[in-house]
Amino acid sequence: MTVKDADKRWYVLHTYSGYENKVRQNLDLRTESMGMEENIFRVLVPEEEVTETKNGEEKTSIKKIFPGYVLVEMIMSDQAWYIVRNTPGVTGFVGSQGAGSKPSPLLEDEVYALLNPESINTRRRKIDLEIGERVSVNEGAFEGMEGVVETTDEEKGKIHVTIEMFGRETSAELDYDQISKIYNQ
Repeated sequence: MTVKDADKRWYVLHTYSGYENKVRQNLDLRTESMGMEENIFRVLVPEEEVTETKNGEEKTSIKKIFPGYVLVEMIMSDQAWYIVRNTPGVTGFVGSQGAGSKPSPLLEDEVYALLNPESINTRRRKIDLEIGERVSVNEGAFEGMEGVVETTDEEKGKIHVTIEMFGRETSAELDYDQISKIYNQ
């Protein structure tokens, strides 16, 4: 590992909401035009693929994991800090104490989690469900059964349903991927 590699760190930029990709483009252009390729290496906008089901139709879209934030891998120098900080759309560095102070870099485990999608679930499915609606279980131990929605947890992609089994009601926690909405109620 070279000295330069040891000095590379990831930092988080706060941006105007909705301008993340524009900030990435602007920063890439400024890095090249100002000859900072030796100090500013990568600019990332973390995104994930989300599948939503509404009215029986699945729609896949790309959503930002951290709206209003951009990641930049750089060697923190006065000139690099100035170029990044003054890029149009950037409102500041996260972890900076203000008044021109240098920000704190991300920790190694934070960087690993962000850059290795297999370490976190980057694909989520979202279903338009309401409490009391009926769903069909498509896979798992309850496959082929129907249940009634008790609660949903969009953040975790989980749903709690009540399923009638052997004449008794049983509560089950399922993933969104395991169920489908029944539209003929």
